[in-house]
Amino acid sequence: MSFLIFERLKSLFISPKLRILTMVSFVIFLTLGLFESLLLSPKDYLQKDAVRIMYVHVPAAWISLGIFSLITFLSLGVIVFKNKHFVIFAKSLAPSGLVFNLIALVTGSIWGKPTWGTWWAWDPRITSMLLLFVFYLLYIISWRINDYKRASTVSSYIAIIGFLNVPIIKFSVEWWATLHQPSSIKIISGSAIHSSMLIPLFLMTAAFALFSMLIFLMKYNTELIKIKNKGLERL
Repeated sequence: MSFLIFERLKSLFISPKLRILTMVSFVIFLTLGLFESLLLSPKDYLQKDAVRIMYVHVPAAWISLGIFSLITFLSLGVIVFKNKHFVIFAKSLAPSGLVFNLIALVTGSIWGKPTWGTWWAWDPRITSMLLLFVFYLLYIISWRINDYKRASTVSSYIAIIGFLNVPIIKFSVEWWATLHQPSSIKIISGSAIHSSMLIPLFLMTAAFALFSMLIFLMKYNTELIKIKNKGLERL
């Protein structure tokens, strides 16, 4: 049963139609998101137009955290079930996660200059996001190990250890005194952000998620070709 599920997923992920659909959806959501973010959303009464960096910074941070969490879940499957499909999925997700982690760090630095008066501060959330970037790098570098099985094992343990940093990123604003404000968007209770800002934020998040999906699909196809060329169909 599980074999059939993974084979169907494989067929779906290598489908050119899915890549085209993802690309078109990405362009649509990005266009709407930029229109809402740059033209329709209001200025902040303190930060003025600088607040618009939020529409890139926050979604990028969310996506990078979400991808690393998914990589960790798949890595647990690699360790426990020795599933080769989990290996390929996790490895294919890492590049987009790294890219969005870097975007979050860079835009956070740009946003910090007019807001806090400095490009960088060793704030708990900023520091923990930097640490996440290091774990992304370690995960990707670990795949340079020549032995494929050993590389999959080492990378999986790196992801599992790195995941301990994710709750620190999430709750750092509550555990310590930081420059970051507490979360304005809450699932259980009401959000403290107006819909005029919430809508473009979600549109940009959807656009970034679709872009991550597009990178994943291209990387997944590349990994399948590598595996086939190396004769590693059975890991």
